[in-house]
Amino acid sequence: MRGVGRKVTPKVVSGRVQKKNSHETTFNYFDQDPGYPVIDRQRPGEGYRHLLTKADIQKFIDILPDWSELSVGLKAIVLAEPDDCYGWHDRGVVAICAWDRVLWEEWDNEKFYLEHVSVLERLGVKTEKLPNGNYEVQFTENQARAFQLLHILLHELGHHHDQMSTKSKRTGRGEPYAEAYALKYMDAIWADYIKRFPLY
Repeated sequence: MRGVGRKVTPKVVSGRVQKKNSHETTFNYFDQDPGYPVIDRQRPGEGYRHLLTKADIQKFIDILPDWSELSVGLKAIVLAEPDDCYGWHDRGVVAICAWDRVLWEEWDNEKFYLEHVSVLERLGVKTEKLPNGNYEVQFTENQARAFQLLHILLHELGHHHDQMSTKSKRTGRGEPYAEAYALKYMDAIWADYIKRFPLY
């Protein structure tokens, strides 16, 4: 999650945090600025699905208290095709990647698990440490949707906010900033979120 204009939240596939690659989106969001963020949906691909709809994104945006500030320079929010990550940010575009049709995941990266255990606990996600030392993360559909909105999207919006609040508008403070941003923002909007989105 380092490098100019390339920030991602790594996805765990078959228990392993994946490497990060560069991305291209379906439309050229990067060179066009419609003056407001476009919400777009790409095909999820075989074996994957989008847990979120464009309406979910709009409903979530409506509970963000400083959206007018946060959306400055934001060109698009994309429900993106599956990738080796949960989400990514690049030059004013943030994306949430399609989820595997199997909701439960096995994480074998203990550092990644420990970094996210507080979010999982807040969402009520059951986890189990397996005999092989990996963690089985037992998402329900509502919990996976909440994870995408309250953590992945906020994390990637944190990268956008970080980049826009630097003088150069190019480099930022990286992963620690985005992660702290997502956790702080989740706390701030939690009560509004659970009024508008089912969790259990």
